[in-house]
Amino acid sequence: MKTVILAGGLGTRMREETEYRPKPMVPIGSQPILWHIMKLYASFNHKDFVVCTGYKSEMIRQYFRDFETSNLDFTISIGNRGVLTSHEELNEVGWNVTIADTGTQTMTGGRILKAQKYLGSETFMCTYGDGLADVDLSKLLKFHKSHGKIATVTCVQPPSRFGILNISPNSEVLNFEEKPKIQDWVNGGFFVFEPRIFDYLEPNSVLEQEPLMQLAREGELMAFKHSGFWQPMDTYRETLMLNEIWESGEAPWKTWK
Repeated sequence: MKTVILAGGLGTRMREETEYRPKPMVPIGSQPILWHIMKLYASFNHKDFVVCTGYKSEMIRQYFRDFETSNLDFTISIGNRGVLTSHEELNEVGWNVTIADTGTQTMTGGRILKAQKYLGSETFMCTYGDGLADVDLSKLLKFHKSHGKIATVTCVQPPSRFGILNISPNSEVLNFEEKPKIQDWVNGGFFVFEPRIFDYLEPNSVLEQEPLMQLAREGELMAFKHSGFWQPMDTYRETLMLNEIWESGEAPWKTWK
C-alpha cells in the first residue's frame, strides 16, 4: 500500500526556517521531520512513498538522491568512474520513494490529484509532511477496512494554547489547568483513501474544504479517534519543542527500534 506525503506547502508561519528550506526538511535531531514521518510508516511495514513536493522541491529531491552517501561511511574510487563502496547498511532498506513535483501554488487536494498516476486504483494512505504522532497505523487501516467508506481521517484532541481557569459563581478561582486537551476533535492527518477520492478532487481543490465536506455530506467520511501523542510543527516554537522531546530519548512517535 502506498503512502502519500504532502510536502509542498510554503510554511509561511515558520519563516525562521522555511526561508531556507521546505518545512518537511526542517530537522528534528539529525534528520528532517519528513524522515521521522516515513520511519513511522515504515515501522508498520508501509515503505512505498509518494512525496508530493512544491516549494523548494529541489532540496527534497537532493536529500533522497544523496541519502546513502549522507548517512553512511563510504569509499569512492577516484578515476574509476566514481565507484562507491558503502561500509554500512542502511536501516531504510526497502523504501521506495517517488518524488512528485506538484507545483509551488497547488493546494492539498490538487497535490493528491496530481499524484494519481503513481497510485493506481488501490487504497492508499496519506498525511501531511509536518506532523508527528504515535498513531497505530495497523488499527487505523483495520478501522478503515471495517466501514467500507471512501475516506478515513484521524482525529485528535490537541492541547489548548492557554491554561484554563475554573471559576466559581462568586469569581473565586477554584483551580488552574495548564493547557488541557480541548474537548473538540480536529483533523490530525493520517488519512486512508479509496481511489474513489479522485472523483471529489480538482486541480485547485483544498482537501480540507469541499472534498472532505462533500464526503461528510454523503456519509463517506469516517473518523478514527486517536487519543495519544500528536503534534504539528506549525511554528518555530513547536520545532524547538519537538527537538527537545527527541533529544530526551523518549519521543512518542519513535515506533521503530
